Amino acid sequence: MRKRSLMISSVLGCLALTLGGCHKKEVRAPAVDTTPPPAPAAPAPPPKPEVTLSVSPATIDKGQSATLAWSTTNATDVAVTPNIGKVDPSGTAMVSPSDSTTYILTATGPGGTASQSARLTVSPPPPPPVTPGAESEVQEQQMFDSEVRDAYFDFNKSDIRQDAQQTLNADATFFKAHPSIHFTVEGHCDERGSEEYNLGLGERRAEAAKEFLVNLGVSPDRIFTISYGKERPQCTDHTEECWQKNRRAHLKMGQESK
Repeated sequence: MRKRSLMISSVLGCLALTLGGCHKKEVRAPAVDTTPPPAPAAPAPPPKPEVTLSVSPATIDKGQSATLAWSTTNATDVAVTPNIGKVDPSGTAMVSPSDSTTYILTATGPGGTASQSARLTVSPPPPPPVTPGAESEVQEQQMFDSEVRDAYFDFNKSDIRQDAQQTLNADATFFKAHPSIHFTVEGHCDERGSEEYNLGLGERRAEAAKEFLVNLGVSPDRIFTISYGKERPQCTDHTEECWQKNRRAHLKMGQESK
């Protein structure tokens, strides 16, 4: 009897286990992720302007023109200085400055500012052409004034005295070294005597000096003579020292006439 009770208990236990295995298992909800989403990426900055500027030709003579050429990207405001101002984003302009100039291209846009420069060199104008012989005439005049001396005479005389011979010898050496120079011998007198007499005396003095130079080898075709008598005194004092300065043959470059 007791054995049967044990069997019944055993069967009931197995049945309870079987029935228990048929119950539905509990399903848990998935865990919720509370991590905040990442922030959206910042927008890319606007591109910086890009510029190019050139000038052609880079060197001009004063009064000539050159061409400025430029181009830009990413720019809303473009200007060229000096003297041009606001311009299109790309373009050209003719320039003719009087002096060397540095041009600057400046472009501004949402991405900032950019600039570039170009140098235009203006050469000074060439000197005017020199008239053939003009420069040599100036040099000859300077040499004439520094090397040629007057010959002096005694009172009422027209003969070439010793000191005048030395002076005219030196003058002749200069004239033979510069054969292109033509010159005038002026005859002068002091204030004593009549005007008519002194004009004649002055002429004799000029001719005497010319003849002396010709005898030394200076071509007579290069020598002109004129008399001023007492009309053009070098000194106006009434003394012998002053009168001596006025009794002279004065040599002057070129041909002279009254």
